[in-house]
Amino acid sequence: MTDLTPSQTALIAQLRALCGHANVLTHADPGADLSPWEQDWRKRVKGRALAVVRPGNTQDVAAVVKACAAASTSIVPQGGNTGLVVGGVPNGSGTQIVLSMTRMNAVRAIDPANLTITVEAGCVLQNLQTAAENAGFLFPLSLGAEGSCTIGGNLGTNAGGTQVVRYGNTRELCLGLEVVTAQGEVWHGLTGLRKDNTGYDLRNLMIGSEGTLGIITAATMKLYPLPAAQLTAWAAVPSMEAAVQLLGLAHQRLGPGLTGFEVMGQFALSLVDKHYPQLRVPLWQATPWCVLLENSDSESESHARGQFEALLEAALEAGCVTDAVVAENLTQAKGLWHIRETITLAQVQEGLNIKHDISIPVSRIPAFVAETDALLEREVPGVRLVDFGHLGDGNLHYNVQAPEGADEKAFLRDFEDQVNTLVFDQVLKFKGSISAEHGVGELKVGKLPLYKDPTALAMMRAVKKAMDPQNIMNPGRVLA
Repeated sequence: MTDLTPSQTALIAQLRALCGHANVLTHADPGADLSPWEQDWRKRVKGRALAVVRPGNTQDVAAVVKACAAASTSIVPQGGNTGLVVGGVPNGSGTQIVLSMTRMNAVRAIDPANLTITVEAGCVLQNLQTAAENAGFLFPLSLGAEGSCTIGGNLGTNAGGTQVVRYGNTRELCLGLEVVTAQGEVWHGLTGLRKDNTGYDLRNLMIGSEGTLGIITAATMKLYPLPAAQLTAWAAVPSMEAAVQLLGLAHQRLGPGLTGFEVMGQFALSLVDKHYPQLRVPLWQATPWCVLLENSDSESESHARGQFEALLEAALEAGCVTDAVVAENLTQAKGLWHIRETITLAQVQEGLNIKHDISIPVSRIPAFVAETDALLEREVPGVRLVDFGHLGDGNLHYNVQAPEGADEKAFLRDFEDQVNTLVFDQVLKFKGSISAEHGVGELKVGKLPLYKDPTALAMMRAVKKAMDPQNIMNPGRVLA
């Protein structure tokens, strides 16, 4: 550790005494490779940590935070490191501690009568889903990274996913939190209460704060009864207006049974067909848009199928659907969902692109897409638009691919800021948000003052200063 200051060397020794030598990793360790914690998932940024600390329990986390606060050393909390806005990796200074929560992965308790499950922050989302299912319940949060993302990260970014239309974002699924504050104190808030009207809602303050106010160490989450049947349909629609019309029909016909409603543009699906032809994408060649619907029924499969068939028949009559297929079994349903989840991977195969995670009121999405598509095609000739996302809750992944054959790195260098400004200006015009479910992180921190209400920003800064006066909790993220 010859490159470290005496105070940094002393801090690392203290952290090793607290968490165990093997759970504090530094670049000076023989054969050390800290890149899994220093490289963001999209490979946009690679930082350098002073150390990676892996606490084993909440008391460890509190002791680590106290030590770092005393040393004025900033902390970057990290879950599965699947974030998309560079919010969970260190900067390049070599002075920050990465606090990896992956050792804290236990399911602490399931309360069947209260319909809750309490888990530690490092619990992988898929493991939480499995624990709930094994107990006879549903935990509905579902997203592409569920095999590696953690519930702490999901809460820190208020993740969304494919079932928000019925169950809400992660925020709506959480009843209580255990949090270590910036001073190293523990807030024991793991209540399973659905009603608690005793002051400020600290839980909701922490959710979506991206580790800038405190460190979530555990959470009590809602459970739901397992559905008796879950059916999936894939429909071709002639326009985005027709997709919104179909969504309205689905709400009318399926009610709370509508648990998924995804829209996918033709070019997005063409990338899946090009790079993953074995997936056999249905219907995409003859229609500008496809919709993926899910119906979760509490009665029976025959009841669910009857509802679906009645919905699609009404949609065909109304002209908002031109063709459709209903999955005959679970394998087919998983195959259809796999096509949807593979769009992101197909984009990676196609090359570098500019990503936007935006939300717009559902009623305004058709106009937004038509107008913004036209503006981009005019300003950046040859640009290719990868439109897809969670239409049921107004969240679009509105991504911009370089023109075919273009130098992708040069495209990002020359056009990324211009494209972002154009898209975000349009989002503001249509009264939307520049981040629907990915968070702000570092990538959007400079844009937030341009598109967030100034009074809201002032309130956020006041909260940050009050709760983290030393600015040691994930500095430079969310607020500049």
